[in-house]
Amino acid sequence: MKTRTRILALAGSTRAGSWNHLLLENAAAGARQAGAEVTVVRLRDYPLPLFDEDLEAAGGLPEPGRRLRALFAAHDGLLLASPEYNGSVTAVLKNTLDWLSRGHGGAAPLSLFRGKSAALLSASPGGLGGLRGLVHARAILGNLGLLVLPEQLALPAAHEAFDATGRLRDGRRQAEAEALGARLAEITARLARDPLATAA
Repeated sequence: MKTRTRILALAGSTRAGSWNHLLLENAAAGARQAGAEVTVVRLRDYPLPLFDEDLEAAGGLPEPGRRLRALFAAHDGLLLASPEYNGSVTAVLKNTLDWLSRGHGGAAPLSLFRGKSAALLSASPGGLGGLRGLVHARAILGNLGLLVLPEQLALPAAHEAFDATGRLRDGRRQAEAEALGARLAEITARLARDPLATAA
């Protein structure tokens, strides 16, 4: 019997009180409610040096990257909260993806991502909610071979959006976050059954 759909959830932030991580947790709850098994990780637990082909040639993928690569390989979909730094994605997120996109251990480049689905969300104290950064995140993930859902969520005024329990004060926004997680779970399960399926 096939195990439940597995989704890896992470935020492109290492800050302990990250608003993006809070938003991610709410979307992950929606994916779980839809029947997916969700693993939430923090990139601060997988510190990687700046990508350098000389470092790679000398020692391969650093140990934190090997652990993270194993997690990516074991999951069917990616739930990503991508903060916006200067109109784009964060350095830690881009660096992580650069390391993982390489063909380590005899695997073909990008093989870790191809055929998997992803959903994007962001949170920002600004009025656009990190929307500009999501444009870049979408382009990067698509180039890696992920099927990125057209649905996404950008949360403005993130510094005042969450209550003491980490849930969104706005019930409509809370429902949107959970619905995005549930949609990813649905599409990921559909792709697992039929690799030719689309997000339509």
